[in-house]
Amino acid sequence: MINIYCDESCHLEHDDANSMLMGAISCSFEEKERIYREIRHIKEKHGLSTWTEIKWTSVSPSKLPFYLELIEYFVNEKALAFRAVVVKNKNNLNHKLYNNGSHDLWYYKTYYYLLDPIFDYNNEYNIFIDIKDTKSGPKVIKLHEVLCNNRYDFKHEAIKGIYQIKSHESEILQLTDLILGAIGFYHNNHYQRSESSHAKKTVVSELFRYYEMAICTGTKRGTNKFDVFLWELR
Repeated sequence: MINIYCDESCHLEHDDANSMLMGAISCSFEEKERIYREIRHIKEKHGLSTWTEIKWTSVSPSKLPFYLELIEYFVNEKALAFRAVVVKNKNNLNHKLYNNGSHDLWYYKTYYYLLDPIFDYNNEYNIFIDIKDTKSGPKVIKLHEVLCNNRYDFKHEAIKGIYQIKSHESEILQLTDLILGAIGFYHNNHYQRSESSHAKKTVVSELFRYYEMAICTGTKRGTNKFDVFLWELR
């Protein structure tokens, strides 16, 4: 059984961001509790409560060593794999022409492109999505249906379910938020600005040590540890 923890960044239709991102970290069900414990230990090591939520928006000079260690933890933890879809030029979207006028429909199409390459036919999956709003339940059900039908999993035997959870319930979901936030910081041109947060730039630079080409130019489908699909809208 594989668990997949999903998050999004800059997904609102009329925000100021040029790039929209979806991201996911996957790990085996058997490894989940160990990873939770180890991340909580890192929190305690840095004088934080185990209930402290890992967030990209919380990266600051005082917590920089903590966030850098989390990046190192992800890099070295073989049980964790990351995938992201980066939608470039989001403002070029034409929902009337392609998405029946619906930004929400586009949102879930993007989730399909995020998740489908992760699946193989030898595993079963549970998918956990950070709660978007109180009205997204029917769309999550539809996403589950589409993913299953595409793999002829009509009885939902492989893709067991998609569940909405709150980010404080899962350290792995929080780690997804951190890595996705760093990638979005780069692709929305904050990393290049002199006035941007030095602490956040440092976290991005740490990711660049290992995955700079993946973040900047994308990867081939099926890349295992750190897979980034750059989708540039014309």
